[in-house]
Amino acid sequence: MTAVSHLQDLRIVDAHHHLWNLDENRYPWLTDRITTRVCGEYSAIRKNYLLEDFFRDAAEVNLVKSVHVQAEHDHSDPVRETRWLQAIADRPDSRGFPHGIVAYADLSSPGAAEVLERHCECANVRGIRQMLHEAMVDPERPAPSLFENAAWRRNFPLLETFGLSFDLQVYHQQMEDARALVLEHPKIQFVLTHTGQPAQRDEEGIAGWRRGMRRLAELPNICVKISGAGMFDREWTVESLRPFVLGTIEIFSPGRCIFASNFPVDGMMSGYTRLWAAYADLTAGFTANERERMFAGNAERVYRI
Repeated sequence: MTAVSHLQDLRIVDAHHHLWNLDENRYPWLTDRITTRVCGEYSAIRKNYLLEDFFRDAAEVNLVKSVHVQAEHDHSDPVRETRWLQAIADRPDSRGFPHGIVAYADLSSPGAAEVLERHCECANVRGIRQMLHEAMVDPERPAPSLFENAAWRRNFPLLETFGLSFDLQVYHQQMEDARALVLEHPKIQFVLTHTGQPAQRDEEGIAGWRRGMRRLAELPNICVKISGAGMFDREWTVESLRPFVLGTIEIFSPGRCIFASNFPVDGMMSGYTRLWAAYADLTAGFTANERERMFAGNAERVYRI
């Protein structure tokens, strides 16, 4: 049997995807000028991506639940995106998708507590993502590091107050700072996104990624999403993914790894079925219980869905 034929036997929770309606909401990176982003050139996705598009992409896999991660909606009005997503999840035809919502909040803002409170008025909100890697995305215009922002550090414990997780998005060069943050907040669940963003693919970069991943994995309150493959390897194959997927599982163990698609961003590089078939192929040597956890159970536990 092929990996594709095995997909219907795997219960899948997609723990990182996006939806956007450019007619109803404002996403400056999708509607205004093209910007420098970690995914590279992205003109192909500057159009609506609605729940029906997501369902169409996922039609050949046994998708049972999903977690929507904030899609860089207008930062001046982040709760609008969350309310729009909750309205979708509440529709009779949505089957509850998205079951979990990871929203955006600027934790350096004086109004951070109010924004978190308004997000939490939506039943499906589970966490926050404020992308820390952006300080390094554009070498010509480096941004100040939030790790060093006093107001951000003061407000970070609000996540524990509101019972929210934090999606941690960093490069390996930031992982020591990230480790200190995770260590400082043992009661907050951290989720390292996009396989730890192994963007630097030379020997030095891969060694740095492995070293940073091992340091983070020493801490019990962090897990990792294996996702975002196409952002760092646009022509990926199962073999090119193998060291990063299996290396991540080796470091974090099957009990702390979560598979996700990063669609529609990764849809620029691969079809949805092909991506999940690659994950299925790469994990064929694991037990049924380990695969169930990585493909579904861990996401359900971490995001409480």
